[in-house]
Amino acid sequence: MYLQDETALVDGVRVHYTLSGSGPALVMLHGLVGSARNWDMNVESLSRVRTVYALDLANMGESERVLDLDPSLAASADRIAAFMETVGLGRADIAGHSHGGAIAMMLAARHPERVGKLVLFAPANPYCEEGRRLIAFYNSRAGGVLARLIPSMPRLVHDVAHKRMYGNPRRATDAALEGYTRGLNGESILHILGIMRHWWADMAVLRSRLVELVGRPVLLIWGERDLAVGLKSGRRLAEKLGARLVVLPGVGHLPFAEMPEACNAEVGAWLLAR
Repeated sequence: MYLQDETALVDGVRVHYTLSGSGPALVMLHGLVGSARNWDMNVESLSRVRTVYALDLANMGESERVLDLDPSLAASADRIAAFMETVGLGRADIAGHSHGGAIAMMLAARHPERVGKLVLFAPANPYCEEGRRLIAFYNSRAGGVLARLIPSMPRLVHDVAHKRMYGNPRRATDAALEGYTRGLNGESILHILGIMRHWWADMAVLRSRLVELVGRPVLLIWGERDLAVGLKSGRRLAEKLGARLVVLPGVGHLPFAEMPEACNAEVGAWLLAR
């Protein structure tokens, strides 16, 4: 696979992304703490059927750090639309994981002309109750202090937290972990804390706009053992959108990394289907 590292200047901000494959475009959006490298086990397969753009989102990965950048879901979606405009993509299929999945849904609501099919891996959504206490904690003073220490914590701590995202921790790899820790710094944490402050307001807005996605082609892929964005919320979301829901037994919050072959086969076939 030939993978190009590219940058685009989007509204004055340097955005890093990788580019591979040929054919119609697929833009891939990682989750809250992550990078384009989170898709390392998926890009090669998907690039056989799509031109794959895997982004480092605002203040993450190798993209430029910008203090006081609007962290809201709407602003994040608008930045993806601006990226597409910059690189000459009139329309693309969009894949997203967790918070990146919520951005993808908001992008489809705010810029429907830009979005073809949606592929959402356990997207953050208004029906999810898991994480409520954690979000409240990180919105507290003590939580903010602890969050700022995360980049300097020992690798073992990051490894334990990463493995909790898997249904079977033995499937976690050092390479996958690096996709979440490489480039994570103080500016990244400040941006994430901003996202946390907006979380419930953003989910309320997203809930009000889900009706605009009804009838659109949406594939949901969920791990049965997802502790971060529970499957119960996935079933509600699928019912609301009329989406296809694929549930992977014994899998956690990172299905594309834990069971990449199964996910790649599902996504590839679905993208090619009319």
